[in-house]
This record gives sequence, structure tokens and C-alpha cells, in this order.
Amino acid sequence: MECVREIFARHHLRCTKQREAIYNALRASEGHPTAEALFRQVKPSMDSLSLATVYNTLEVLCRAGLVQKMPTTNGCCRYDADVREHLHVRMTGTDEIQDVPDELGQRLLQHQPAEVLQSIERALGVKIEGVNIQLIARPRTSDSKPQNGTH
Repeated sequence: MECVREIFARHHLRCTKQREAIYNALRASEGHPTAEALFRQVKPSMDSLSLATVYNTLEVLCRAGLVQKMPTTNGCCRYDADVREHLHVRMTGTDEIQDVPDELGQRLLQHQPAEVLQSIERALGVKIEGVNIQLIARPRTSDSKPQNGTH
């Protein structure tokens, strides 16, 4: 993994111990934690850390393009240090977020109708720079069967 100090320098960000610890925790995360979860994870090794510092740091990292913020239906946000174009699945009920496997996500992204995107650009007078898709899913119960031969 690339050195946080170098990443921050490239993005013209001051590298503090708190920012470094929060960003490293997020980069190492398997999931998409909330600010509160990151706070609970980092706090034991950093007594002076406050929840406000975690929120402020995440906002700075989002503005710098190093982190993406994903709102959920319960009002809190989840965060992802993987800022490349990829898809997520949000689970109803828990608002947990999982990455869609890259190959499958890329297949969906590659099949976006260009003419529809261009029509949206013309209608709204904007230039679309990317597409952010979040799939909403309900956890499958042990008695539910895949449909149409999918697993």
C-alpha cells in the first residue's frame, strides 16, 4: 500500500497523526464503516481523538477525492477509501454496504446506454463525469432459492 504521507502531499493535505490513523483504518477496512465505527476503531490507540475530528477528517478526505461518502437511508453515511469506479450493494434493514465483484460491476457499467447519458447532459446542461450505482438488496434467507438459474 502506498505511503499515506505521499498520498496526502500529492493532494496538498496536511498529514497529522489523526488524519493518518483514520485514513489507514479506512483503507484497511473490509467494509464501508460509519464515522462512529472508525472512531471506535482508532480511539484506543489515540486518546486525544474526538468524534468531531473523525467527521472533519472524513469531509476533508472526501473533498480531496481520497474517500467516497455514501449516504444511507437511516441518516448516517458510510465511507470507502476505494475511490475507483465500482458498484455497491446496500442491504435493506442494516444499511450495510458491500462491493460488487469487479468483473460483474464492470459488466454493468460498460452497458450504460451512451445515448441516454448524452440526453441527460443536454436536458440538464451538465457534463456527466461518472456513474454511481448502488444496488439495494435484501439478504437471502436460507429457504429462498435463486431465480433464473443465478446463484
